[in-house]
Amino acid sequence: MLTWLRARSRSGRTAAELYGSIVTAARREIFYSELGVPDTPDGRFAMLALHMYLVLERLQEEGPEGQKLSRALVERFVTDIDDCMRELGVGDLTVPRKVKKAAGALYDWSAQFRQAKTAGGETALADAVKRCLLPPEADSRAPKVLATYICEEERRFREHPATALLAGKIAFSAVDLGPEFTDAHRARLDP
Repeated sequence: MLTWLRARSRSGRTAAELYGSIVTAARREIFYSELGVPDTPDGRFAMLALHMYLVLERLQEEGPEGQKLSRALVERFVTDIDDCMRELGVGDLTVPRKVKKAAGALYDWSAQFRQAKTAGGETALADAVKRCLLPPEADSRAPKVLATYICEEERRFREHPATALLAGKIAFSAVDLGPEFTDAHRARLDP
């Protein structure tokens, strides 16, 4: 029995480490300042869900051990969402319903991204990103940039050593805005 408890504790620590990397990546300023994701609880949740999707997809490729860590990571996500809602002052009776809705959104968006990639590649993924993650006022180039980011991270993560991932080690790369976006940004900075 103690072996089970130690194993659960170990996977919990590993999930917490992965989740910390996910939160750090989701909070990068580029999403909010350049791509037009609102710096609000909803916008931050959208970026958190995007990065959770990336890691969960990679973990699914690692068989039973990856699935076990995936479950622990989702538990950590749900606990964090619960804590955040309580900190925001959401009533105790409403929190479970909202947490369930947030977890449902994560799974729904993940399914839409998977389906879009299968059906139409990066273009269809950009449409899914626009529909799921971005508000109407977001920069019109943002869906393509995020779809490219997702595809690049998935490619990189496939090359990422499984042992490092299962030990809670993952690093996200920089978001490539592309030349048009960068030129427009420079024009705003250099009047």
